[in-house]
Amino acid sequence: MSSHSESSIATVITALQDTKVFHAQVAAHQHRQLAGNTPPWQGTGLKLEAGQHYSVFASGHIQWSRRHPDLHGGPRFHLWARVAPGGAIVNLRQDTDSFIADQSGELELGIYMGMWQNNRGDLASDLAAYARLEGALEVSLLVWRGTASAGLAALLAAGADHAALSAELAHLGHPLTAPAGWSYLVEAGQAEIYRQAQADQGQPCIHLTGADDQGIIVREVDFPLTPDTRLSWSWRVDQHPSEVPEDTPYTHDYVSVAAEFEDGRDLTWIWSSSLPPGHHFACPIKAWSARETHFVVRSGSGQFGQWVAESRPVYADVAAAIGPPPARIVRIWLIVVATFQHGSFDASVAEITLHDGQQRLQVL
Repeated sequence: MSSHSESSIATVITALQDTKVFHAQVAAHQHRQLAGNTPPWQGTGLKLEAGQHYSVFASGHIQWSRRHPDLHGGPRFHLWARVAPGGAIVNLRQDTDSFIADQSGELELGIYMGMWQNNRGDLASDLAAYARLEGALEVSLLVWRGTASAGLAALLAAGADHAALSAELAHLGHPLTAPAGWSYLVEAGQAEIYRQAQADQGQPCIHLTGADDQGIIVREVDFPLTPDTRLSWSWRVDQHPSEVPEDTPYTHDYVSVAAEFEDGRDLTWIWSSSLPPGHHFACPIKAWSARETHFVVRSGSGQFGQWVAESRPVYADVAAAIGPPPARIVRIWLIVVATFQHGSFDASVAEITLHDGQQRLQVL
């Protein structure tokens, strides 16, 4: 990420816009400000053809609460784009990112707050959530004639001097996608915090690492939920994103394994920093509270740095924490959140299995 201000990159782009190399590489460009309290979507007037590359450079932050100044998010958390009408939404994986238009149309930008209804960018949550937001994001857009990588390399070779341009070229050279068989949950967006790895004994695992970031990856399953169904896994936490109870809307940073059921609800089993095992609570984030429930299975730092095995009676946990259990499990989730207290996290998960005495499904 660049340490320069967005006005600085805007100045660099403006200085280059009359040069031959700029015209050879850049089809269109724009600088704009997005106010935090403006719901999506806002048109840019930039017309894209299907398959055309574009890059986004952003800075600034959106303040969530006047009473709690530490509650805020930057472009990585809030900024999304789509090609309208009908294009799929995309989000920034860092403060710079590049995309390929999935269809022809107008590039639109939006500040995200709440819950998406679908991957086309319709909001499921109340627009009233935007009224309390303050701050803004400064955004620069470059629409390329060729690939983003070629365009960035050409501008840098021509003397463009801004760390964000170099950072995005490096970012494109080392893409980090979700581990094989897993995908990012649309509502939480793409991230770059999950990596395929190996545990101490060589078994495959997923490593979660980052700072002031969040993400949810999911794997599709189809498994009956009966009184005998168990979800087992092993995990190791080396750094926890919270040092205080995670059941408030100001401290909701955690690591968890979750199961999603056919009714759209999910139960997440968390390793808490300090809440007692057995404690369960609805997600304290309003947009998620009706959908997600948290169940503490382990607490404290006494076993940090060690692989710890878990095995949960899913049916009984659901009955205790949510209510009458549905009939089937449809997805397994891996979740990490560190955007409320802006901390760091380092953890690994392995050997995720669903079993009921009659059948066994190896998820990871």
